[in-house]
Amino acid sequence: MILFLYLVYLLLPMALLFLGSFGEKWTNTLLPKGFTFHWYMDVAMDPSFQRAFFVSLLVALLTCAIVVLIGVPMAYGMERGKFKRTQFFTRLLQLMPIAAPPMVVAFGYIILFSSDAFPYLGTTWLLILGHVVSTLPYMVQTLIGDIRHLGLVQLEQAADSLGASFRQRFLHVVVPTLRHSILSGLFTVGALSIGEFQLSNLIAGFLNRTYPIVLLQSFYNASGFACSATVVLLLLSTVASLLGTGAPTGTFTERKKAL
Repeated sequence: MILFLYLVYLLLPMALLFLGSFGEKWTNTLLPKGFTFHWYMDVAMDPSFQRAFFVSLLVALLTCAIVVLIGVPMAYGMERGKFKRTQFFTRLLQLMPIAAPPMVVAFGYIILFSSDAFPYLGTTWLLILGHVVSTLPYMVQTLIGDIRHLGLVQLEQAADSLGASFRQRFLHVVVPTLRHSILSGLFTVGALSIGEFQLSNLIAGFLNRTYPIVLLQSFYNASGFACSATVVLLLLSTVASLLGTGAPTGTFTERKKAL
Protein backbone atom coordinates (compact mmCIF):
# COMPACT_ATOMS: atom_id res chain seq x y z
CA MET A 1 0.00 0.00 0.00
CA ILE A 2 2.80 2.39 0.92
CA LEU A 3 4.64 1.52 -2.29
CA PHE A 4 1.49 2.16 -4.31
CA LEU A 5 0.96 5.57 -2.71
CA TYR A 6 4.59 6.44 -3.32
CA LEU A 7 4.33 5.50 -7.00
CA VAL A 8 1.14 7.53 -7.37
CA TYR A 9 2.79 10.53 -5.71
CA LEU A 10 5.81 10.14 -7.98
CA LEU A 11 4.12 9.38 -11.30
CA LEU A 12 0.96 11.50 -11.13
CA PRO A 13 2.74 14.85 -11.71
CA MET A 14 4.61 13.30 -14.65
CA ALA A 15 1.37 11.98 -16.11
CA LEU A 16 -0.25 15.41 -15.80
CA LEU A 17 2.73 17.00 -17.54
CA PHE A 18 2.39 14.49 -20.36
CA LEU A 19 -1.34 15.19 -20.71
CA GLY A 20 -0.74 18.93 -20.53
CA SER A 21 1.76 18.75 -23.37
CA PHE A 22 -1.07 17.61 -25.69
CA GLY A 23 -3.77 19.88 -24.24
CA GLU A 24 -5.05 22.79 -26.30
CA LYS A 25 -5.94 24.83 -23.21
CA TRP A 26 -5.26 24.32 -19.51
CA THR A 27 -6.35 26.99 -17.04
CA ASN A 28 -7.64 26.40 -13.48
CA THR A 29 -8.76 22.81 -14.21
CA LEU A 30 -7.37 19.44 -13.17
CA LEU A 31 -7.08 18.20 -16.76
CA PRO A 32 -6.40 20.13 -19.97
CA LYS A 33 -9.03 20.68 -22.64
CA GLY A 34 -8.67 19.82 -26.30
CA PHE A 35 -5.89 17.94 -28.09
CA THR A 36 -2.98 19.27 -30.13
CA PHE A 37 0.60 18.54 -31.20
CA HIS A 38 1.56 22.12 -31.89
CA TRP A 39 3.23 22.67 -28.51
CA TYR A 40 5.98 20.21 -29.46
CA MET A 41 6.38 21.96 -32.81
CA ASP A 42 6.66 25.29 -31.01
CA VAL A 43 9.38 23.91 -28.73
CA ALA A 44 11.30 22.46 -31.69
CA MET A 45 11.13 25.76 -33.59
CA ASP A 46 11.91 28.04 -30.64
CA PRO A 47 15.44 29.52 -31.07
CA SER A 48 16.08 29.81 -27.34
CA PHE A 49 15.22 26.15 -26.77
CA GLN A 50 17.30 25.08 -29.76
CA ARG A 51 20.33 26.89 -28.40
CA ALA A 52 19.70 25.66 -24.84
CA PHE A 53 19.39 22.08 -26.08
CA PHE A 54 22.74 22.19 -27.88
CA VAL A 55 24.39 23.94 -24.94
CA SER A 56 23.12 21.21 -22.59
CA LEU A 57 24.32 18.53 -25.01
CA LEU A 58 27.75 20.15 -25.34
CA VAL A 59 28.13 20.59 -21.59
CA ALA A 60 27.02 17.00 -20.92
CA LEU A 61 29.42 15.51 -23.50
CA LEU A 62 32.42 17.51 -22.31
CA THR A 63 31.51 16.79 -18.69
CA CYS A 64 31.43 13.05 -19.44
CA ALA A 65 34.81 13.20 -21.20
CA ILE A 66 36.51 15.11 -18.37
CA VAL A 67 34.91 12.95 -15.67
CA VAL A 68 36.24 9.79 -17.33
CA LEU A 69 39.76 11.20 -17.70
CA ILE A 70 39.81 12.23 -14.03
CA GLY A 71 37.56 9.61 -12.46
CA VAL A 72 39.17 6.38 -13.71
CA PRO A 73 42.71 7.03 -12.40
CA MET A 74 41.29 8.68 -9.28
CA ALA A 75 39.10 5.70 -8.41
CA TYR A 76 41.95 3.29 -9.13
CA GLY A 77 44.39 5.22 -6.97
CA MET A 78 41.91 5.62 -4.12
CA GLU A 79 40.96 1.96 -4.02
CA ARG A 80 44.47 0.57 -4.43
CA GLY A 81 45.96 3.03 -1.95
CA LYS A 82 46.07 1.48 1.50
CA PHE A 83 47.04 4.58 3.43
CA LYS A 84 44.64 6.19 5.88
CA ARG A 85 44.98 9.51 4.07
CA THR A 86 43.76 7.91 0.83
CA GLN A 87 40.84 6.28 2.62
CA PHE A 88 39.93 9.64 4.15
CA PHE A 89 39.81 11.33 0.74
CA THR A 90 37.75 8.43 -0.62
CA ARG A 91 35.18 8.90 2.11
CA LEU A 92 35.24 12.69 1.64
CA LEU A 93 34.55 12.33 -2.08
CA GLN A 94 31.65 9.97 -1.41
CA LEU A 95 30.06 12.50 0.96
CA MET A 96 30.67 15.53 -1.29
CA PRO A 97 27.21 15.59 -2.97
CA ILE A 98 25.62 15.74 0.50
CA ALA A 99 28.14 17.96 2.29
CA ALA A 100 28.48 20.41 -0.61
CA PRO A 101 25.24 20.53 -2.64
CA PRO A 102 25.27 22.29 -6.05
CA MET A 103 23.84 25.54 -4.69
CA VAL A 104 26.65 25.86 -2.13
CA VAL A 105 29.25 25.19 -4.83
CA ALA A 106 27.58 27.76 -7.09
CA PHE A 107 27.73 30.51 -4.45
CA GLY A 108 31.42 29.76 -4.00
CA TYR A 109 31.95 30.07 -7.75
CA ILE A 110 30.09 33.39 -7.81
CA ILE A 111 32.37 34.82 -5.13
CA LEU A 112 35.56 33.48 -6.71
CA PHE A 113 34.96 33.90 -10.43
CA SER A 114 33.24 37.30 -10.38
CA SER A 115 36.42 38.94 -9.11
CA ASP A 116 38.86 40.93 -11.24
CA ALA A 117 41.48 38.21 -10.78
CA PHE A 118 39.20 35.46 -12.16
CA PRO A 119 36.51 37.09 -14.34
CA TYR A 120 35.05 33.83 -15.64
CA LEU A 121 31.51 33.89 -14.24
CA GLY A 122 29.02 33.13 -17.01
CA THR A 123 31.50 31.29 -19.27
CA THR A 124 30.79 27.87 -20.72
CA TRP A 125 33.96 26.35 -19.31
CA LEU A 126 33.05 27.40 -15.78
CA LEU A 127 29.65 25.77 -16.30
CA ILE A 128 31.35 22.57 -17.45
CA LEU A 129 33.71 22.69 -14.47
CA GLY A 130 30.74 23.00 -12.13
CA HIS A 131 29.08 19.97 -13.71
CA VAL A 132 32.33 18.00 -13.42
CA VAL A 133 32.63 18.81 -9.72
CA SER A 134 28.98 17.85 -9.12
CA THR A 135 29.02 14.56 -11.06
CA LEU A 136 32.55 13.25 -10.46
CA PRO A 137 31.69 11.56 -7.12
CA TYR A 138 29.01 9.43 -8.81
CA MET A 139 31.48 8.14 -11.40
CA VAL A 140 34.16 7.46 -8.79
CA GLN A 141 31.75 5.61 -6.49
CA THR A 142 30.60 3.41 -9.38
CA LEU A 143 34.18 2.55 -10.32
CA ILE A 144 35.34 1.93 -6.74
CA GLY A 145 32.47 -0.50 -6.21
CA ASP A 146 33.50 -2.52 -9.26
CA ILE A 147 37.22 -2.40 -8.52
CA ARG A 148 36.49 -4.03 -5.17
CA HIS A 149 34.53 -6.92 -6.67
CA LEU A 150 36.15 -7.67 -10.03
CA GLY A 151 39.41 -9.24 -8.88
CA LEU A 152 41.67 -6.66 -10.49
CA VAL A 153 44.52 -7.62 -8.17
CA GLN A 154 44.69 -11.13 -9.64
CA LEU A 155 44.56 -9.83 -13.20
CA GLU A 156 47.29 -7.27 -12.53
CA GLN A 157 49.47 -9.85 -10.82
CA ALA A 158 49.12 -12.13 -13.83
CA ALA A 159 50.03 -9.28 -16.19
CA ASP A 160 52.96 -8.30 -13.96
CA SER A 161 54.29 -11.86 -13.99
CA LEU A 162 54.34 -11.65 -17.80
CA GLY A 163 56.48 -8.52 -17.67
CA ALA A 164 53.83 -5.84 -18.23
CA SER A 165 54.69 -2.35 -17.02
CA PHE A 166 52.32 -0.30 -14.85
CA ARG A 167 51.20 1.70 -17.90
CA GLN A 168 50.48 -1.50 -19.84
CA ARG A 169 48.62 -3.03 -16.91
CA PHE A 170 46.48 0.08 -16.46
CA LEU A 171 45.63 0.59 -20.14
CA HIS A 172 45.27 -3.04 -21.20
CA VAL A 173 43.96 -4.71 -18.02
CA VAL A 174 42.35 -2.19 -15.67
CA VAL A 175 40.54 0.03 -18.19
CA PRO A 176 39.10 -2.84 -20.33
CA THR A 177 37.94 -4.67 -17.19
CA LEU A 178 36.15 -1.54 -15.97
CA ARG A 179 34.62 -0.66 -19.33
CA HIS A 180 31.09 -1.65 -18.27
CA SER A 181 31.36 0.42 -15.09
CA ILE A 182 32.71 3.35 -17.07
CA LEU A 183 29.81 3.10 -19.50
CA SER A 184 27.27 2.91 -16.68
CA GLY A 185 28.88 5.87 -14.94
CA LEU A 186 28.88 7.89 -18.16
CA PHE A 187 25.14 7.51 -18.64
CA THR A 188 24.58 8.49 -15.01
CA VAL A 189 26.81 11.55 -15.36
CA GLY A 190 25.08 12.49 -18.62
CA ALA A 191 21.63 12.24 -17.04
CA LEU A 192 22.70 14.34 -14.05
CA SER A 193 24.33 16.95 -16.27
CA ILE A 194 21.33 17.29 -18.59
CA GLY A 195 18.92 17.75 -15.68
CA GLU A 196 21.16 19.91 -13.47
CA PHE A 197 19.50 23.22 -12.60
CA GLN A 198 20.58 24.76 -9.29
CA LEU A 199 24.24 25.30 -10.08
CA SER A 200 23.66 26.11 -13.76
CA ASN A 201 21.00 28.72 -12.99
CA LEU A 202 23.42 30.66 -10.79
CA ILE A 203 26.61 30.59 -12.87
CA ALA A 204 25.46 30.31 -16.51
CA GLY A 205 25.57 33.35 -18.77
CA PHE A 206 22.74 34.50 -21.03
CA LEU A 207 24.27 32.90 -24.14
CA ASN A 208 25.03 29.54 -22.49
CA ARG A 209 21.82 28.89 -20.61
CA THR A 210 21.09 25.19 -20.36
CA TYR A 211 17.79 23.51 -21.16
CA PRO A 212 16.44 23.41 -17.57
CA ILE A 213 17.05 27.16 -17.16
CA VAL A 214 15.11 28.07 -20.30
CA LEU A 215 12.47 25.54 -19.27
CA LEU A 216 11.81 27.34 -15.98
CA GLN A 217 11.32 30.62 -17.80
CA SER A 218 8.79 29.02 -20.16
CA PHE A 219 6.43 28.29 -17.26
CA TYR A 220 5.67 32.00 -17.07
CA ASN A 221 4.09 31.74 -20.53
CA ALA A 222 1.84 29.08 -22.09
CA SER A 223 1.38 26.01 -19.87
CA GLY A 224 1.15 23.60 -22.80
CA PHE A 225 4.45 24.87 -24.18
CA ALA A 226 6.11 24.44 -20.79
CA CYS A 227 4.67 20.93 -20.36
CA SER A 228 5.93 19.76 -23.74
CA ALA A 229 9.39 21.20 -23.05
CA THR A 230 9.41 19.43 -19.67
CA VAL A 231 8.44 16.11 -21.28
CA VAL A 232 11.39 16.42 -23.66
CA LEU A 233 13.79 16.95 -20.75
CA LEU A 234 12.17 14.12 -18.79
CA LEU A 235 12.56 11.72 -21.72
CA LEU A 236 16.22 12.64 -22.22
CA SER A 237 17.07 12.13 -18.54
CA THR A 238 15.03 8.93 -18.31
CA VAL A 239 16.66 7.36 -21.35
CA ALA A 240 20.14 8.21 -20.06
CA SER A 241 19.29 6.83 -16.61
CA LEU A 242 17.85 3.60 -18.04
CA LEU A 243 20.90 3.10 -20.23
CA GLY A 244 23.11 3.62 -17.20
CA THR A 245 21.26 1.16 -15.00
CA GLY A 246 20.97 -1.28 -17.89
CA ALA A 247 24.69 -1.30 -18.66
CA PRO A 248 26.01 -4.84 -18.11
CA THR A 249 27.74 -5.55 -14.86
CA GLY A 250 28.89 -8.77 -13.31
CA THR A 251 31.23 -10.66 -11.07
CA PHE A 252 34.89 -11.29 -11.73
CA THR A 253 34.15 -14.68 -13.28
CA GLU A 254 31.49 -13.27 -15.59
CA ARG A 255 33.69 -10.39 -16.68
CA LYS A 256 36.62 -12.74 -17.23
CA LYS A 257 34.51 -14.82 -19.61
CA ALA A 258 33.54 -11.66 -21.47
CA LEU A 259 37.13 -10.44 -21.84
